[in-house]
Amino acid sequence: MFSWVGKRRYNVFMNFNLEKKLIRQGYWIIIGVDEAGRGPLAGPVVASATTVRNDKFLISNDKSNPKSQKNPKNQNSNDKMWNLIRDSKKLSEKQRESLFDFIHKNFYVGVGRCDHKTIDRINILQASLLAMRKAVVNLLKNLKRSDLSRPQRPKEVGPLIILIDGNKKIPKLNYEQRAIVGGDRKVKSIAAASIIAKVTRDRLMQKWHKKYPQYEFTKHKGYGTKLHLEKLQKFGPSSIHRLSFRPVKR
Repeated sequence: MFSWVGKRRYNVFMNFNLEKKLIRQGYWIIIGVDEAGRGPLAGPVVASATTVRNDKFLISNDKSNPKSQKNPKNQNSNDKMWNLIRDSKKLSEKQRESLFDFIHKNFYVGVGRCDHKTIDRINILQASLLAMRKAVVNLLKNLKRSDLSRPQRPKEVGPLIILIDGNKKIPKLNYEQRAIVGGDRKVKSIAAASIIAKVTRDRLMQKWHKKYPQYEFTKHKGYGTKLHLEKLQKFGPSSIHRLSFRPVKR
């Protein structure tokens, strides 16, 4: 019922090692999930879920594919973008922004978030897991709107697996899951999700800066930096600060 990945195309992309292994084991849909914003003192926690689009595994050294040989200069640039997808914390803001549109073009993407009120109500861990579940649900809806309308899809679609950064699985989600500590450094699909989550959250904090310029959210994105703590001490908490977090309580 969802997106599928053809085995023949999948095995030409050499740096999706775990994804390729899972394909060989019979999985057809492999979703990477990560979040951004567990540590900040203000703003939401944002999660993303990503899975590679079916037709994006053709690279310049795939000599069996004539299309990959037409524009080698553009293809080399494309390969560099694929190779750049990694843990969002290892990238500059400029690199993350450049990858944001590239990932949307080459992956199906879902996003979920929980605001500061939800974080205060159920705690940051549970809010992060809830945001992840929302992201997966959003991704599956996007898959339905796209691949399910395609006549060339197979009549039967194989199993789905969700790969999550960290040591916790997503509750109330009836799909096979695998929690991977350091997954954003090991799994390309999780790394792509980490970039989408980080950029999405940073853009939200830039919007909040317009309403609360005194906190200078554009500089620290809500994290507990020296500057942010000084502003918090001077102005007190805003309406988007997490009141359950100790520095804000003080």
